[in-house]
Amino acid sequence: MILSDLSVKDVVNNEDGIKLGRIVDVDIDVASGRILSVTIDRGFRLSSLFSSKNQTVIPWSRIVKIGNDVIIVDLTRL
Repeated sequence: MILSDLSVKDVVNNEDGIKLGRIVDVDIDVASGRILSVTIDRGFRLSSLFSSKNQTVIPWSRIVKIGNDVIIVDLTRL
């Protein structure tokens, strides 16, 4: 899987099944090459492209599963 594949998947909360948004950015530790966190955009509006108000950072450790169409995250302990 390449990073651009992540951006087309919906991010869904494991606890309640609510669709949170889509990944718009990935924070990578350049020394180790590991993904530290992903940023999702909750807005899907043109204005959200220029504002961080509708964005949420999710630590990589909170990703439960990456499926064909969705990424399931655990936000119960954030």
